[in-house]
Amino acid sequence: MLRTALRNVLAHKARLIMTVLAICLGVAFISGSLVFADSTAAAYRASMSRNYADIAVSVSPKSPPGTAAGEQYSALDDALVRKLSAVPGVVSVRPAANGSVTLSAKDGTPMRADSMMGKFGVAYVPGSDGKDSRYPLAAGRAPHGGGEVALDRGTAAAADYSLGDTVTLADDGPVLELRLVGLVSTKDSRVNAGGTLAVFDKATAQKLFAAPGHYNGIDLTAAPGTDQFQLSDRVTAVLPAGRAEATTAVAQANQQSLFIGAKTKSYERLPMLFAVVSLFIGTFLVINTFTMLVARRTREIALLRAIGATRRQVIHSVLAEAALVGLAASALGFVLGLGVATVLPNALDTSGDLLPSGPLVIGPTAILASLVVGVGVTVLAAWLPSHRAARIAPVEAMRTAGQPPSVVVSRVRGAVGLAMLVPGAGLLFSLSDATSATDANLQTAMLGCGILVAGLIVLAPLLAGPVIRCLGRLTTRFGVMGDLARENTLRDPRRTAATAVALMISTALVSGLAAVNQSTSEALDARAAAGLSADYVISTRNTTTAVDSAAVQRVADVPGVQTASAVADSTISVGPLVKTVSGVDPKTVDDVMKLHFLSGSAKDLGPGELAVSHGFARAHHVTTGEQIRASIGPGTGDRDELYTIVGVYQDNPTAQDVLGYRADVQKHGYLRDSVQRILVRTNDGTVSENLEKHLRAAVSDSPLLKVQNRAQLVQEQAGVAGDLMTMMFGLLAIGILISALGMINTLAMSVSERTREIGVLRAVGMDRSGIRGMILLEAVCVAAFGTLLGLAAGLFGAWKVSGLANGAIPQYSFSLPWGTLALVVLLSLAVGAAAAVLPARRAAALSPLEAAAEV
Repeated sequence: MLRTALRNVLAHKARLIMTVLAICLGVAFISGSLVFADSTAAAYRASMSRNYADIAVSVSPKSPPGTAAGEQYSALDDALVRKLSAVPGVVSVRPAANGSVTLSAKDGTPMRADSMMGKFGVAYVPGSDGKDSRYPLAAGRAPHGGGEVALDRGTAAAADYSLGDTVTLADDGPVLELRLVGLVSTKDSRVNAGGTLAVFDKATAQKLFAAPGHYNGIDLTAAPGTDQFQLSDRVTAVLPAGRAEATTAVAQANQQSLFIGAKTKSYERLPMLFAVVSLFIGTFLVINTFTMLVARRTREIALLRAIGATRRQVIHSVLAEAALVGLAASALGFVLGLGVATVLPNALDTSGDLLPSGPLVIGPTAILASLVVGVGVTVLAAWLPSHRAARIAPVEAMRTAGQPPSVVVSRVRGAVGLAMLVPGAGLLFSLSDATSATDANLQTAMLGCGILVAGLIVLAPLLAGPVIRCLGRLTTRFGVMGDLARENTLRDPRRTAATAVALMISTALVSGLAAVNQSTSEALDARAAAGLSADYVISTRNTTTAVDSAAVQRVADVPGVQTASAVADSTISVGPLVKTVSGVDPKTVDDVMKLHFLSGSAKDLGPGELAVSHGFARAHHVTTGEQIRASIGPGTGDRDELYTIVGVYQDNPTAQDVLGYRADVQKHGYLRDSVQRILVRTNDGTVSENLEKHLRAAVSDSPLLKVQNRAQLVQEQAGVAGDLMTMMFGLLAIGILISALGMINTLAMSVSERTREIGVLRAVGMDRSGIRGMILLEAVCVAAFGTLLGLAAGLFGAWKVSGLANGAIPQYSFSLPWGTLALVVLLSLAVGAAAAVLPARRAAALSPLEAAAEV
């Protein structure tokens, strides 16, 4: 029977190639993701070995509880450097004063401003020869004094700086303008992967990143043959207890490896999602293909049974064919996966995480996964057709026409489908009163949507008849050609449904995501400026940086500014829960925020007092006049203080979860005595390019800050849904591609089965264009059927789960994306028409006499 299976595969290779292509897409995404992960891990290990090549042990400060700001580096000074140099086994000691600085390019554009990583500022530490071996000079000279800086060659080229230019940069406050005096090179993989590097003289770096005369790290190089762990113990013995700690380079590399592994895993999610979707949809193509092949080979299988083949042998023969197809799909998918792994870093925009690059690494996991998935999915999908083949009796060899499904089978299908459809819809209806996206609600939504779609898949053959008859009212406008197309589509509802299911699944996913995306985008647009009376917002890009304290007054002095109210942003911990707190001035907060207090007032704020949002009050069961124990800033319960609630306001994205007295928040924030936002109210609500220019000048065009009016805030929020849009249209592309392959396959087999019928039509007068039109209309009917089912499922699911977003975004309301839905429908119908081109051309090319003579 293996020889029979091989012969059948070779005999029908043209019909099976579409199946191979559908399965290989899913295999490609899986193998590509695994190869990408292996390659990134290997490249990172190689880069870490380079980065830590001359480091055996690193010493870092250790801050005991209660350490004042600026004192955490007090133990790391030149005296400790000399002491460490005398430790046995230490060849050299390199002190470091490193931190993060954000640069502006020559044209004023901030570099990596929205990234927390990859913005390195370091000290130039010359050795006995006057050169820094870690950052060797490539041009110019080393920086001297606080007015000079050097950049690595890649940073200078990306920013368009040349020697002698003035470089604008900032660390966590005032803007610095320094003269570029040198270009350096580095082996640091993070910089070479797209990070920026600014090099300062030692005293300047200490002032910026540590404290004058102190360091925030010391690296030690060991003598050859010295064990890192033994050296670490010797170093620990000479360190001041509780104020510094030693870490081996191996431990640092392992820690970084865990980080890069987590990042790589996060990047695998999207391609893995595409793989699951493509394999799920492709499964129906496999089922449909083998079902049609079995139906076409009914007489052949019956003859095999007649000459002694057992049912088990027939099953094994069909499954062996599927295994051969899966093997071909696995091989082709793995090769395509190498291409996916190559383009994945650019497609996912991994530059923000500075993932190192390197050659592709092909490990056994990727190869094994490709084989298991490709062969496994194909064989499992062919299981049902193989058992149908085994039920063919020898007497079937004498029949010339296939038998339609029995009434009993149809009734069982209907009962099973309804038994799935009703509970699925019921689970979704149970979310009608949901007001938050808790884990339990999300699981209920996913389970309900999955059961609903599964029920539609089971019911699709029964729904095909009534839906296509309704569509037939449109096809009848094309005369006999349209009538024949409708009847041919209804001839085998199971085949029609199986062909349409792929398009139904992709349409359901896309339409549901599109509706959620549209509704969310509108809600985010409304939320972006909600609760804001100010006309401009000057803000840092995260709470670990700050607005220059002197800039607040400069902004207030800009002509046209009525009120400039500074806001200190931080976190507040109440028990295990961490929320956001805005430190405000109670005298000016009402001028720049639209606050609707349910009780109390913002004017009542003072030291030791808080106003809380309604959501916060409800979650913590507090109200005006009560007290709550909380901790503002980084850390948790070790700094808890007692605060009095002086007001409860409606949830407000500008005010965030909690309003506090600004001095309280500044005292405990990430950066002491700092502010993160300036809310600007202008005279008569004036917004102009000239005013914005003056506001930017007031904050020295700092690369750390954003200056935005209300419209720009809304536009920024609109970009939040960009990733969802990318995923949505990616899923649509996959679904449409596999649907097109399935339609081509189905129509090609249909044309082959109806050779004599087409010949008779040609003999009684239908011309070639009529044959082509009939096949095209059949494809469009199938595409329209799948699209309608998908739209119904997707939009119903999106509608019923919309309540989950209300808790997070009060402005959320369900909205239909008419433009996107129209595009989905047009694309689906266009794909159906395009898929019919080749089969229709083949059908039209049949000679009436040759077709009529076909047996």
